[in-house]
Amino acid sequence: MYNLHDIVEMKKPHPCGANRWEIIRMGMDIKIQCTSCQRIIMLPRREFEKKLKKVLETANKD
Repeated sequence: MYNLHDIVEMKKPHPCGANRWEIIRMGMDIKIQCTSCQRIIMLPRREFEKKLKKVLETANKD
């Protein structure tokens, strides 16, 4: 499962060449930010779950 500020890998790489995204907003839509070029995209939760490949790093819960 994924949480806020986790680093995830999507099935298709971003056009900038990177494939690491940080989850920066969760709700009905999920907003992710490319860790390379800082581009932000928002996807409906269903579409995000379909395109998600795996969680690379989990955020520290303090």
